[in-house]
Amino acid sequence: MARGEVFDATERQTIDTALRKAEERSRCEFSVWVGESQGDTRAYATRLHNTLVSPAYSVLIMVDPLRRVVEVVTGAEVRRRLPDVRVNFAVLQMETAFAQGDLVGGITSGVAMMADTAAES
Repeated sequence: MARGEVFDATERQTIDTALRKAEERSRCEFSVWVGESQGDTRAYATRLHNTLVSPAYSVLIMVDPLRRVVEVVTGAEVRRRLPDVRVNFAVLQMETAFAQGDLVGGITSGVAMMADTAAES
């Protein structure tokens, strides 16, 4: 889920819908965390990922708008169907949208791209 008051109700609903569709399509669990990270962003994202119910089957997308950082952590089972190179493409797509001021569009398109890849495997 998205964190904090970064999004209004309509934007949260848009992200929630994208996450549910991605989960149905890929059979992976997707989570999005948006906010200020603490310390090393990769380590912070990994700690967040490890708190999920089924980390091995989960994808966590952490976005820190202030630091302009996107981290994606995939569980061991997900990684079999979603290689890092495809995650990196999705991150590039998200960053492009973010640079244009479209946080919601970036998140939803990145999630869809990763879900499509995972579903193909």
